[in-house]
Amino acid sequence: MIKALPSAPRTTARPASAEAQSPQKTQPVDLPTIERAVRDILTAVGEDPNRPGLLDTPRRVAKMYAEMFAGLHQAPERHLDVSFPETYDEMVLVRDITFNSMCEHHLLPFTGVAHVAYLPSGRVTGLSKLARVVEEVARRPQVQERMTQTIADMIQDRLQSSGVAVVVEAEHSCMSLRGIRKAGSLTITSALRGVFKDDPATRSEVMSLINHR
Repeated sequence: MIKALPSAPRTTARPASAEAQSPQKTQPVDLPTIERAVRDILTAVGEDPNRPGLLDTPRRVAKMYAEMFAGLHQAPERHLDVSFPETYDEMVLVRDITFNSMCEHHLLPFTGVAHVAYLPSGRVTGLSKLARVVEEVARRPQVQERMTQTIADMIQDRLQSSGVAVVVEAEHSCMSLRGIRKAGSLTITSALRGVFKDDPATRSEVMSLINHR
């Protein structure tokens, strides 16, 4: 069973230079170029970008892309630089973390939930930090498979835990709105590290907790 984590003095798992080792990227999004591109697309599909209903659309789309792709200019793993010494060595699971991401094949969104579990090895992190990692990794053009692996690898690298399990469930607009048009179809991906991958009993336990409703 998942146990409540007792309080402990706040410490950092990495030296003060950790922020310099994984700085948050600051490269700006080129909004004017996106606006011009949106106008070109509207023209290419046979629309008039100068008609009243579309005059402000390029600006809105540019702001949307800046928001949806903000993760390209951030270092999500920085959230895991703060951790706490604990003797707790059983599973920690944060389930049903909602996210929105963008499929890099058609630039259409896929949305769903991520379940993140890890087995501490002397240190724990704040539960909200796991959700922040998911949120920022999601805000990139990508495929779900890579997103799942990226989250698992960041947590394993920063926390040096005994094991990490990440399961992502999502519906893809490129399947529901176009092509085969199968609304409601879910894609499920997983990335297992450490004992979650090597020990069948531990893997079975985390999957049972994730699927418990």
